[in-house]
Amino acid sequence: MRLFTGLDLPGEVVANLEELLRRLKPAARIRWSPPANLHVTTRFIGEWPDERLRELKAALAGLPGRGVIPVRIRRLGFFPNNAQSPRNFWCGIEAPGLAELAADTDFAAAALGIPREKRAFSPHLTLARIGQGAELQTLRETIAALATLEFGGFPAGSFFLYKSTLGPAGSVYTKLAEFPLTKS
Repeated sequence: MRLFTGLDLPGEVVANLEELLRRLKPAARIRWSPPANLHVTTRFIGEWPDERLRELKAALAGLPGRGVIPVRIRRLGFFPNNAQSPRNFWCGIEAPGLAELAADTDFAAAALGIPREKRAFSPHLTLARIGQGAELQTLRETIAALATLEFGGFPAGSFFLYKSTLGPAGSVYTKLAEFPLTKS
């Protein structure tokens, strides 16, 4: 099974992002993410054997406590930051303490044999994937006309282990476990 860890978004934030996507979708023919799939990935794990799921859950449950992480969803941008051929359209995340959670998750995953993450942690929400040669000028103009680039915030009190299943309409994400950030 294909796995990753991340933060779930509360309904109010998802509603704000749904409204954003409703306004932006007509501006570009790109592969938009369904609002129900929006999440903040902290660590992509990849393929993981079913018979070792309990071991992975135990490692994630053993991460050090850290308290609630305040999360703000704001700004829009493109990866790579290249005007000619970006591949992803994203919404930014500001969350003091989230990079440390990602690093602890990476360390725990490495102890189970999962290769360490080589890229720097860059929290974001993937709003769309962009194909080669997509026309983005109208999208850029629509973004420039938005009244705000603030989409809400929330206190993250836990993170989740997700399973990603590819289907005909795209990926379906299923929560397999929840891990509180505050240890009692």
